[in-house]
Amino acid sequence: MTFTPRVLSIQSHVVSGYVGNKSAVFPMQLLGLEVDFINSVQLSTHTGYKCVKGQILSEKDLADLVEGLVANNIDFYSHLLTGYIGSESFLKQVITVIKHLKEKNPDLVYACDPVMGDHGKLYVPKELVPIYKETVLSLANIITPNLFETELLTDMRITKIDDVWKAIEILHEKGCQTVVISSAEIGQNKDTLSVFASTKKGDSTQKLSMQLKKLPINFIGTGDLFAALFLSWMHKSSYNLKESLEKTIATLQAVLKRTSEGLQDRDLTPRNIELKLVQSKLDIEKPKIIQEATVVQ
Repeated sequence: MTFTPRVLSIQSHVVSGYVGNKSAVFPMQLLGLEVDFINSVQLSTHTGYKCVKGQILSEKDLADLVEGLVANNIDFYSHLLTGYIGSESFLKQVITVIKHLKEKNPDLVYACDPVMGDHGKLYVPKELVPIYKETVLSLANIITPNLFETELLTDMRITKIDDVWKAIEILHEKGCQTVVISSAEIGQNKDTLSVFASTKKGDSTQKLSMQLKKLPINFIGTGDLFAALFLSWMHKSSYNLKESLEKTIATLQAVLKRTSEGLQDRDLTPRNIELKLVQSKLDIEKPKIIQEATVVQ
């Protein structure tokens, strides 16, 4: 009997659009993973729209949901993915869930997308930062911060590539086996985004980098999609870092290309720049690698 991997994904949810679990669940399912999901918030849309309505899940609500899984003995997961978490109390309850799931399955792979902010601005309470630094990092097998989040997690100011690798080493030392900085503007070239990835096993470290052309539009939900794709491909490739990174980037580029092409002669409204995920089904299942990752010595 073939074992089907099962993921628990704890992230935000929107009724319309593609961020959080709406951006993550569909790709993971297409790539053959069973996905159970808990919505940390349920909103009408992401916060880029002029009117946002919805509900916030409390730490008690989260505990009740997990208690129901435990009572039915269906709390065994091969993978855990966490994304946007908006309060200190909820994050602490998530940590309780992580520890329980790791106790239930010591081989559980936990991928953390530490959604805290971008471009120098926090969009979660500052109290969450030390919790991520002091507790979550030691529990995560995979972490996918952006550059600003990397600075927050390492207490570093990152201005050059050497700084990036120093920061990644700090994250390894805190317990993260695989670190991927999903988007970074480094140096003078503002038209380029860099991606950095590193896996450390014992005394051996594999380091990769990629340089991508920066698009003029700031699409929402790409980080959530990145984390879901990367976790899926790490599993499917037996944790081959190079293959996983290249396929993740290939899919992202295809989705953004298709979304951009749909904007011709259309206003850049939040609605119009929602990711074209469903239309990109084949690119998710069978990404065409156009750009290879560079091995860093």
